[in-house]
Amino acid sequence: MRIDKLFADNGFGSRRDIKRLLHSRAVEVNGVVCADASFRVDPERDVFTVEGKPFRPRTTVYLMLNKPAGVITSTDDPAHRTVMDLLAPPWSLMDLFPVGRLDLDTEGLLVLTNDGPLTHRLTSPKTGVNKTYLAVLRDPVDEAAFAHYDAALRTGITFHDGYTCLPAVLARADNTGCHTDSDASAEHVPSTPHVQSSLHVPSIPLNDPYRTVLLTIREGKYHQVKKMFKALGNEVVYLKRVSMGSLDLDPALAPGAWRELTQDEALLLREGV
Repeated sequence: MRIDKLFADNGFGSRRDIKRLLHSRAVEVNGVVCADASFRVDPERDVFTVEGKPFRPRTTVYLMLNKPAGVITSTDDPAHRTVMDLLAPPWSLMDLFPVGRLDLDTEGLLVLTNDGPLTHRLTSPKTGVNKTYLAVLRDPVDEAAFAHYDAALRTGITFHDGYTCLPAVLARADNTGCHTDSDASAEHVPSTPHVQSSLHVPSIPLNDPYRTVLLTIREGKYHQVKKMFKALGNEVVYLKRVSMGSLDLDPALAPGAWRELTQDEALLLREGV
C-alpha cells in the first residue's frame, strides 16, 4: 500500500500533512529516508521510524460508538455534526468511515473502521447480517397485539409502496434493553470509553414491558424499523441499535462514547459474515 495511505490510517493527519512530513525527510523505511508519498510499503514486513522514533503501524482499526441522537452518520457534512466529530486524535485523524447508517434521531451501535472489505460484507444485502434494535412504541403492546405483530413480522411486512420486507423477529426487551455477558474474560476487558460530556441524554422510559421491544432485521432500508411498526398501526418514539451480527453494544458506553474493539470483538465481527 502507499505510505501516505498507511500514515493516514494511523492518524498522522491529512494527506497534505503527511506529504509535508515526508518532505521534511523525517520518515525512514528500512533505514532509508522516504520522501515520496506514493512509495509502496508492506506494513507487516517493513520497519518504520518517524523523527528518529520507531513506528509500528496498524493496518486496520475498529471502533465501537454509541451514536447519540442528533448526529449524522457520515464522514463529512457542512450543515450538521457527524459521528466523526465525536472522535478525538489520533482516531479523528484516521481515514475511518461508518459501517452502515443510523437515522439522525436513532441511537446505538455504530462501528467505525478503515476495513473496506469487511464494511462491504457487513452492509451488503446479499450477506443479510442480523441487526437488533430496541424500540419504544407509542402504544402499549399487550399479549394479543404482540402475537399479531410477531406473526406479521415473521411473514414479512409490506409497505404502502408494495415493498415486502424480509422476515423479522420480535421479542420483549428486558428492564435495561441491553445485552450483558456474565462470562466475559478479565483478559479481554475493553478499553476506557471516550465520551463527549456535552451531549444530551434523552429521558425515555425503557423499562415499560408493554411498550419496549426488540426487533431483529436482516436489511437496512431507509427508516425501515419505523415503517414496519407504522404498517402495524403503531409508532416508534425511540430507537436504538443494540447489536450487529454477534457484536453487542457495550452497555457501559453512554451516548456519544466510543472505544476500540477488543481482539475478540473484532473477531466476532469478521467471523459473522
